[in-house]
Amino acid sequence: MPPTYGHGKICYLLIPATDVEASAAFYRTVFDWRIRVRGDGATAFDDAVGEVSGAWVSGSAPIDAGFLYIMTDDIARTCELVTREGGEIVEPPDLAAREIIARFRDPAGNVFGLYQERGLARRG
Repeated sequence: MPPTYGHGKICYLLIPATDVEASAAFYRTVFDWRIRVRGDGATAFDDAVGEVSGAWVSGSAPIDAGFLYIMTDDIARTCELVTREGGEIVEPPDLAAREIIARFRDPAGNVFGLYQERGLARRG
């Protein structure tokens, strides 16, 4: 199914990487992003629901996009995967808070947020 198209939609991200293949492996494992090689040979991704795509870029400083959140259905499990795969939790989740959020640093030093919709945690 193609992504939703529409004026104003966020659709593409460039993420700095010190090691593109390691970054691709991190996001594939932690978030189930689909990794692909573009026609120009660059390593690119599509998010797990096919709505946002992007690529990793070398030679750029890490970004602090902790105000940009990646949705998860199990924030505690995602935090475990982040740590296991070489990332770092910089703001742990407060599972009792109204908004279940956390922030993490990926292996390349980029900071992003995590968001779990209350009541939609993965079962099993």
